[in-house]
Amino acid sequence: MDHSSDPLYLGYEQLHAEVSTLVASYPPPFLYINDTTSPRVSGAVIGSILEEIQNKQPGPSKRVHFARINAIACFSARLLYDSILNSLTRWEPSWNDGCANWHLEDDEQRWNENFDGFIHGLRAVSTYLRRKSTGKGKGKEKMSVDDEDVRLVIVVERAERLRETLPELMVPLTRLAELTQLDLTMIFISSVRWEDIRPPLGASPDPYFIDVPPPTKEIIAQRVTSKFPLSNDPSPGPYHASLRGLYTHFVSVLCDVCYPFTHDPQEIEYIAAARWPGFVQPVLDQHQRATEADMDLDTAEEDESRPKQLAPPSEDVRMRLSRLFNASLNTALEDLYPRLTNAADWAETHKPEPDLLAKHPGHVVKAGEAKVNAKGDSDGMEALPRMSKFILIAAFLASTNPHSSDLRMFGRGLDEKKRKRRARKAVGSGPAKIPQRLVGPVAFPLDRLLAILGALLEENDVEARLPAPEYTIPGEYTDMETSRVGVYTAIMDLTSMRLLHRTSAIDRIDGPPTFKCGISYDVTMTLARELGIPLNDLMWDPV
Repeated sequence: MDHSSDPLYLGYEQLHAEVSTLVASYPPPFLYINDTTSPRVSGAVIGSILEEIQNKQPGPSKRVHFARINAIACFSARLLYDSILNSLTRWEPSWNDGCANWHLEDDEQRWNENFDGFIHGLRAVSTYLRRKSTGKGKGKEKMSVDDEDVRLVIVVERAERLRETLPELMVPLTRLAELTQLDLTMIFISSVRWEDIRPPLGASPDPYFIDVPPPTKEIIAQRVTSKFPLSNDPSPGPYHASLRGLYTHFVSVLCDVCYPFTHDPQEIEYIAAARWPGFVQPVLDQHQRATEADMDLDTAEEDESRPKQLAPPSEDVRMRLSRLFNASLNTALEDLYPRLTNAADWAETHKPEPDLLAKHPGHVVKAGEAKVNAKGDSDGMEALPRMSKFILIAAFLASTNPHSSDLRMFGRGLDEKKRKRRARKAVGSGPAKIPQRLVGPVAFPLDRLLAILGALLEENDVEARLPAPEYTIPGEYTDMETSRVGVYTAIMDLTSMRLLHRTSAIDRIDGPPTFKCGISYDVTMTLARELGIPLNDLMWDPV
């Protein structure tokens, strides 16, 4: 059977082929599946494989019944025993029968008292399933011995938690087929290697290993794109059919941002679900304005006879949206991937302003296209995030000031009196020295840029920060801000926009990377006025 069209198996074709072949033929008594990236996806794939095998028509192969449990939820031995037995028999406790666990008719024996009772419970489950499959006691003819036999498969997800909560059951569970004398297979799924959690002294048998490689960026993009829920509502919405092409472009940009930090498809799907409605909202607003304008011009009869369709956005609109929302993707990665905030609350907080495309008209700002108009405003700079503006000012100071003058900047605030430069005395009649800002920018290392950025944030960004009572040491909050992933990502984005120029080789590993500032003094002064930074006080040769 070809599963290439099923989005669940994208990137897991090898796992599907290997597990389905083993379970349907001659499975080993103990399998260990190691997925260091996304064990939840591997668990969903294994569950789908077992359901697929179980739903096949009875044939020469044995009837497969499986139980899928999570070791985090089964934090006690009784919970583990009851979860396995109830899952194998598809028994769901209800309030009507007192939330009783599975048991045989006219038999009130409890199978969760100890491990010995659990062994007898598994044998009773095997007998019950065998009789249920043969229809014994219902007037049907008894089937052959091969068709009577059943195969039990027990899947334990997050198996590494067993070593913390139930270490005494690690060895018995791995030898469960030997202890029960049943056709039984135990499957452990974990993100930890077996060598790190195996019981000592060789008490457990060596499992059949299956290593799941991390999915590639292209596979993750295909998985996220395939989960696009087409809306049946004809009115324009975030999941309208005509927006599928824009969603593919959005997922490609999102994977480019997030893939260096996480390879879990479900985490990227989580970020995409939170960011996509805000990303596409400007397109819906633009369509709504166009529809209202047509309704004002057309008569009522013409409007009813010609429905307004939502057309896919143009390439120019796609690039403008990517530029406007690139910073929000970095923020989403920092907040949503570690689960620092709820996705619904985050999406509500980061809703785009109304008519965003109308307020930012024009074409996409290309490399080196930042200009200054008559009012002193820089074209294309107003859409930059606040942190990126601080980085550009720090880069201009690092490219203009000599490194020996950094101490004057870092020393600001040590006492109430600001340090002043000593007055220079003209000695001799040599040629006048040309200011560095007129000569051109010089290269600076990354650590110097971060140090100057920290000094700027400490002096000019304290009032704009959110309350953080957990940071009590002076400068601790600034150190945390400058070490964020978003700062390094912003530097990469500014380099791609040619607002920063990288002077060191990309594959160089000896020493930090070096950069040059790519904006002029006028643009830097405009950014400094917007942020309230006294630029001339920080320059070694002020204008």
